[in-house]
Amino acid sequence: MPDRPEAHDPRGADDAGDRTALRRRFAAEARAERPDLALLCLLVAAEADPSLGEKGIDAAQIELDRLAGELPYAPGGGAGWARAVGVLLGERYGFRGTREDFAALESSLLPEVLRRRRGLPILLSVVWIEVARRAGAPVYGVALPGHFIVGFGDPAGTDAGGRVLADPSEGGRPLSESDTELLLAAVTGEPLTPAMLTPAAPLDIVRRVLGNIRAWAAARPERGDVRLWAVELSLLLPHHPARLRREHGQLLVGRGDFLTGAAELETYAEVAEAVDPEEAREVRREARAARAMLN
Repeated sequence: MPDRPEAHDPRGADDAGDRTALRRRFAAEARAERPDLALLCLLVAAEADPSLGEKGIDAAQIELDRLAGELPYAPGGGAGWARAVGVLLGERYGFRGTREDFAALESSLLPEVLRRRRGLPILLSVVWIEVARRAGAPVYGVALPGHFIVGFGDPAGTDAGGRVLADPSEGGRPLSESDTELLLAAVTGEPLTPAMLTPAAPLDIVRRVLGNIRAWAAARPERGDVRLWAVELSLLLPHHPARLRREHGQLLVGRGDFLTGAAELETYAEVAEAVDPEEAREVRREARAARAMLN
């Protein structure tokens, strides 16, 4: 099973080579002892826009540093940090989300979110996390089902300042536990559980960002290219659902790469055999049909 899906790029050899190098960097950072969330999100953006390049990645990092430099020093506890970041990013710079942002791929790309000050809740949260972290705040992401917010202070809520939650998509609106329960009920209808408020690891955040991009592209069949690279980056993460292999194979077949797609489908069938023999047989039929397209 390959560790690093090759970049399937119809452009020139130089562009494909640059993309392969970026993927190697993405894979290496994802396996680092402490993965850099901002860098991983910027490498996702570079996949979407190869013209971003190293200069664009550096410029985005510099912008995050600049914003962090405008925060006051140690404003005091989780509540103080939440207020300070909310005033800076939500009020002064106007970072927030709108319903229209869900229709734009740019809303999932960190450099574009920094430029437009608009984006999906998870990317706005990445901005908050990275700016606050650089300033020394005790900050983390909270991956609620159907929505993403940030937390400040002690995640367990046991220190003197307690746990403070905020919604970057609404300019940093503070969220009490009852507010969070209402938010979750409105989005998914699920009850809030303590496990939902645990800090999200950087790789879990990146995995969710890529999942959003895959979902965006799946709703737009003409953007199969975007769906393909989002799947291929997801496969470079240390842990990913085995079913992504089937999706990858199907996408390759759909783009006319019958041999590589069939091989990927067969690889997935081997994994599926132990848990779902019927699915494995179905996938092998897909692989045979793909190979037959060459006749």
